[in-house]
Amino acid sequence: MTDGYGAEEQAQAGVLQDRDFRFLLYSTSLSQIGQQISGLALPLVAVVSLTATEFEVGLLSAMSTVAFLLIGLPAGVWVDRLRYRRILVVSDLIGAVVLLTIPTAWWLGVLTVWQLYAVALVMGVFSVFFDVAYQSYLPRLIGRERLVEGNAKLETVHSVAQLGGPVAAGQLIAWLTAPVALAFDAVAMGLSALFVGRMRYQQPKPDAGARLPLAADIAEGLRFVLGNPLLRAIAGSTALFNLAFAAYMAMLVFFLPRDIGLGAQQIGIVFSLLGIGGLAGALATRRLTLWLGEGPAIWLSTATTTPFALLMPAADGGWSVWLGASGLAMAGFGIVVYNVTQVSFRQRLTPDHLLGRMNATMRFLVWGAQPIGAVIGGSLGQLYGAEAALWMAGTVACMAFLPVVLSPLRRMRRLPDGQDAVAAPPPA
Repeated sequence: MTDGYGAEEQAQAGVLQDRDFRFLLYSTSLSQIGQQISGLALPLVAVVSLTATEFEVGLLSAMSTVAFLLIGLPAGVWVDRLRYRRILVVSDLIGAVVLLTIPTAWWLGVLTVWQLYAVALVMGVFSVFFDVAYQSYLPRLIGRERLVEGNAKLETVHSVAQLGGPVAAGQLIAWLTAPVALAFDAVAMGLSALFVGRMRYQQPKPDAGARLPLAADIAEGLRFVLGNPLLRAIAGSTALFNLAFAAYMAMLVFFLPRDIGLGAQQIGIVFSLLGIGGLAGALATRRLTLWLGEGPAIWLSTATTTPFALLMPAADGGWSVWLGASGLAMAGFGIVVYNVTQVSFRQRLTPDHLLGRMNATMRFLVWGAQPIGAVIGGSLGQLYGAEAALWMAGTVACMAFLPVVLSPLRRMRRLPDGQDAVAAPPPA
C-alpha cells in the first residue's frame, strides 16, 4: 500500500485485506480487552479492597474522563501537528507503566483511593490523545469510502471484547484479586503498542509552516463543529446520553455487588451481555442504515433501545437481574449502531487538516460530559441510594435522542460528504 487511500481496486476490497488495518485491529483487540479488565477492576478495587463510598466510586469514574474537559481542545491541535502512529504507541506504553503502579502498591500495602484517582487521571489524559489520534488516523489509513466498514469492524472488536472481557476480568479478579488483574491490562497495552509500531503506512509530516497560534487552531475546530447544524445536533445528543449513562454506569458497579450481592464473576457476565448487544449492533449497522437511512438510523437506534436499561434498577435479585442484563444488551445494540453511523459521518465530512481538531472538539463536548455525569451519579447515589440513581440516570438517557430528532438529520437518508453540503441542509 503506497498511501492512505490506496488504488481503486483496494477501495473496493474489504478492509481486512489491508495489512495495516489488520494490525490496527489486533492492537484494538488487545487494548479493548485491557480496558474491559481495568474498567471492572479499578472500581472493584475501590469498592471491595478500599471500601469506598458511592461518591468516591463516582469520583473515581469521573477521574478517568475528566481529561477530556481539561485538555480535550488543545489535544486536538497537538494531534494535528504530530504523526498519529507515534501518539498511539506512546499513549499505550505510558498507560501500561502507570497501571503497574497499582498492583505494586497493593503488594507493598500502601494502596489508597488517592492513588486510584491519580492513575485514572493519567490514564484518562493519554486516552484523550489515543482516541483523537486513532479516529483521525483511520480515514487516512483506509480511505473515506470504507469508513463505515472499517468502523463497523472495529466496533465488532470492541463488542467482542465487551462480551469476553468482563467474564475474563471477573475470573481474573476472583483468582488473583482486582489489583493484580490490572497487571494483565498493562501487558495488553504493551502488546497493543507493538502492533501499532509494525504498521507500514507513513503519514506525511504535518506542515509546520501552516500552523496558527494554539488558540486560533482551537477556535477553528470549534467553529467547524458548532457552526455545522448536523454536527451540533450529534454533539448535543451524544453529550446528554454520555452525561446520563456515565451516572448510570458509575452506580451500576456499586449497585450490583452492594445492593444485589453479585460476585466479580457474575458482574463480569452482566457486563458481557452489554457486549453481546454491541456485537449484534456492529453486525447489523450497514443493513440498518441502508434500510432506514443514515439520519433515521442515528436517532432510532437509541430512542428504541435505551429504555430497556431501566429493567436493571427494577431488579431485586434472582432471575430479574438477568432480565435487567438483557435490557443492557438491547441498549448496547443501539449504542453501537449510533456510534458507527455518526462517527463514520463525522470522519467523512471533515477535511484531513481538521480531523484531529474535529475529533477533539467532539470528544471535549461529548466525553467531557462523562466526568460530570459520574460525579452526579455518585452524589445521587450518596443521597438517595444506587437504585434510585439508576432510575434517574436511565430516564435522562432515554431522552438523549431529542437533539437529533429535532434537527434535519431525522429524515436524511444519505448524510452529506462535504462541509459545503451541510451549510444549508434541506428542510425537515
